[in-house]
Amino acid sequence: MTLAEFQQLIADGQPLNRPDIVAFMRQQTLEAQRITCQYNTGFHTPEERCQLLSQLFGYPLDETVNINPPFSTDFGRNLHIAPNVFINAGCQFQDQGGIWIGEGCLIGPQVVFATLNHGLAPSDRQSLYHKPIHVGPNVWIGAHATILQGVTIGAGAVVAAGAVVSKDVPDNTIVGGVPAKIIKQIPTD
Repeated sequence: MTLAEFQQLIADGQPLNRPDIVAFMRQQTLEAQRITCQYNTGFHTPEERCQLLSQLFGYPLDETVNINPPFSTDFGRNLHIAPNVFINAGCQFQDQGGIWIGEGCLIGPQVVFATLNHGLAPSDRQSLYHKPIHVGPNVWIGAHATILQGVTIGAGAVVAAGAVVSKDVPDNTIVGGVPAKIIKQIPTD
């Protein structure tokens, strides 16, 4: 299986349960672990960090992106980060289903992005189902938040620390809690 074939399966919404798909995902996970281990150990200049992350993501990362180690992704090739993004230490990205982070986003420490879920029926438990996560521009996600599959967070929104976001968040809205609920609207300039 190639990356293009895998991404087409994702685009088509196909479950990830065939042996060739699982083998490909394991291969990609090993490659992501190799690069993130290098990224997370020792000191690296901003230029070296950018180079390692560009290798991991498969595209040239904008030099304005700052991702503090340790950083974890179990795929890497479906993580799309716009310019001027700050990601604090300890974040985890399960990006097989696709994660898009908009320009100017601020992501607190130990935030989790999960695009995969298992089948509910015991006979289907080994199957993986995916939905993308989209984070609009200028979003602020607080420490220890969890963003679940299929969620879109609107432009200018704020996710409170520790929130579990399982539903879409409108633009310029603050959400918090488990599960996350709307707290209030943010006045726009």
